[in-house]
Amino acid sequence: MHFKWNYQPPTSEQQTAAKELGEKIGMSPILANLLIQRGIKTESAAKRFFRPMLNELIDPFLMNDMDVAVDRLNDAMGRKERIMVYGDYDVDGCTAVALVYKFLQQFYSNIEYYIPDRYEEGYGISKKGLHYAAEKGIKLIIVLDCGIKAIEEIAYAKSLGIDFIICDHHVPDDELPNAVAILNPKREDSTYPFKDLCGCGVGFKFMQAFAKNNGIPFSRLIPLLDFCAVSIAADIVPIMGENRILAYHGLKQLNQSPSVGLKAIIDICGLTGREITMSDIVFKIGPRINASGRMQNGTEAVDLLVEKDLNKALAEANHINEYNEQRKDVDKQMTEEANQIVEKLESQKHHASIVLYDENWKKGVIGIVASRLTELYYRPTVVLTKFNGIATGSARSVAGYDVYDAIKSCRDLLENFGGHTYAVGLSLKIENIPEFRSRFQKYVMEHIQPEQTEATLDIDAVIDFKDVTKRLHNDLKKFAPHGPDNPKPLFCTRNVYDYGTSKVVGRQQEHIKLELVDSKSSNVLNGIAFGQSASARYIKSKRSFDIVYTIEDNIYKRTEVQLQIEDIQPSEE
Repeated sequence: MHFKWNYQPPTSEQQTAAKELGEKIGMSPILANLLIQRGIKTESAAKRFFRPMLNELIDPFLMNDMDVAVDRLNDAMGRKERIMVYGDYDVDGCTAVALVYKFLQQFYSNIEYYIPDRYEEGYGISKKGLHYAAEKGIKLIIVLDCGIKAIEEIAYAKSLGIDFIICDHHVPDDELPNAVAILNPKREDSTYPFKDLCGCGVGFKFMQAFAKNNGIPFSRLIPLLDFCAVSIAADIVPIMGENRILAYHGLKQLNQSPSVGLKAIIDICGLTGREITMSDIVFKIGPRINASGRMQNGTEAVDLLVEKDLNKALAEANHINEYNEQRKDVDKQMTEEANQIVEKLESQKHHASIVLYDENWKKGVIGIVASRLTELYYRPTVVLTKFNGIATGSARSVAGYDVYDAIKSCRDLLENFGGHTYAVGLSLKIENIPEFRSRFQKYVMEHIQPEQTEATLDIDAVIDFKDVTKRLHNDLKKFAPHGPDNPKPLFCTRNVYDYGTSKVVGRQQEHIKLELVDSKSSNVLNGIAFGQSASARYIKSKRSFDIVYTIEDNIYKRTEVQLQIEDIQPSEE
C-alpha cells in the first residue's frame, strides 16, 4: 500500500511549550510535544495521563437512570426474583455479560445469563429469548451492549411481566424503549461526562454503582477489570478519559492475575510469560472470543469467561480455538471473493465507498470481511449476505468518517440498523439493495473528505537516530495503552542508509530485516519492515531513504530497541 505521509512541524510556540512541560515532568521535549498534541498541556494532566488512578473514575450515579437501575436490582434481590443477564454475541457483549454475572453471583444465586444465537435469533433482544425468560420465570433482564432500539421487544416483555434495565453504548433513536432504566452515555439528555464507554464499560459502571449503594468495597470489582480491557481493545473505542483508566488497570489485571477463562485463552494464544498489550487483545484474544458467536453460539464464550476450573477452561478454550481456525478459513475465502468483485467493478474506482452483496457468504464473518476491505481500499465498506430472506450485513469505516450517519441517511430503505461511528449492523429487503447502494455511495461522496480516502501515516515527530535512546523508549512505554485517540507514536527519520547487512526474510521473502544508520550519528539500529520486500532493491543500492516507524522492544534481545517500519520512501534530493 502506498501511504501519504502527513507531518505538521511544531510551531515555535509549541516548541517552547514542549520544552517547558518537558522540564517540569523530566521528559524530552519530543515526548512532551506528543502530550501537547493529545491535549495534555499541564504537569498535573501529564501525571494523571501516565498514572491513571481508579479513584479518578467518574461517579456512576452521574449517569441518567443509574439510581433507578440500582433500586430495581436491589428490589429484585430483596424479592428473590429470578434475574437474567442478556448480551450481544460479540466480544463486548460476552465480556459485559461475564462481568455482571460474575459480580452479582457473589451476592445472589437466583441468576442466569443468555446470549442470543446469531443465526437463529439475530442481533439484540429476540422473541425466542423473551419466551425462554418467561418460561424460566425471569422478572428482570439486565441487557448489555444492545437493546437501545428494542422498542417493540421491550414492550412485549412488559406484557409478559418482565422488566428491563438497558446497559448500552450504541447511538439511540429519538424514541427510547419503555425500560425501567436506560444506562447509555450517548443518550441525547445524558448528563454523564464521558460519552465513549463500551458496552462492558457501561456494565462495569452499573456494578460500581450497585457496590457503592450496598457498601461493597470497590476492591471487589478490581478482579473484573480484565474484562473491561478486553472489551475496550476489541470494540475499538477511544482510549482516553475513563476508558484509559479502565484499560490501564484492566491490562494490569490481565498481566498479573487474569480470570481463569482469560488465562486459558492467553495460554492457547501462546502469550503466557509475555507482557500482554492492547494489540495482543485485538489480534489474538478478541478474535477467539468472537469466534464462538461467529461460528456457533456466543454462550460458549461466556461459559469460558465465567469458568472457575482451569482444566475445564483450557478444554473450552481449545474448543473455541477450533472455531477460530474455521473462522480464518471462511474469512480468507470470503475476502478473496470480495476482492475479486471489487477488482472487476471498474466503476468502484469512481466511488468513495464499497457496497457488496453475496447471498452465499457466512453471516458471522461479514464484519471481518468489511474491515479487511476497508483497510485494503481505504473506503467505507458495507458487506451484505442473505439471511432469513433479507439482506443483512455490516458496515465499517475509515479513520475520521462517521459511517453511522451515512447508514442513517438511508433508514427508510432499512428494516433495522444500529451501531456507532466506525461500525454499524444493518438489514434491508433484498430488492432495496440497488437503491441503498446508490444512495449510500452518493451520501459518502458528498460528505467524506478526500484525505479520508487516502492511506495516511500521521507522523508525530521527525527525529534522528541519536534521539532513539533507552530512556526515550522507556518514557514512550508510559504512553500505553494505545488505541483510538492515543495511537502508538509514529516517528520519521530522514536520510538513512543500509548498514550493509539488511536482508529479505520470511517464508515467501516478503519482509525486510534491516540494520540502519543515519547521516548524523554512528548509531546502528535494527528494524523490521513487514510486507515491504519491494523496497529491498532500493535499500541495497546504497542510496538514502526516509522511514516512518514505531519504537518497540526487540523480542529476542530485551535490552535493545527495534524499529517497526511502517513505510519506506526514497529521500528527496
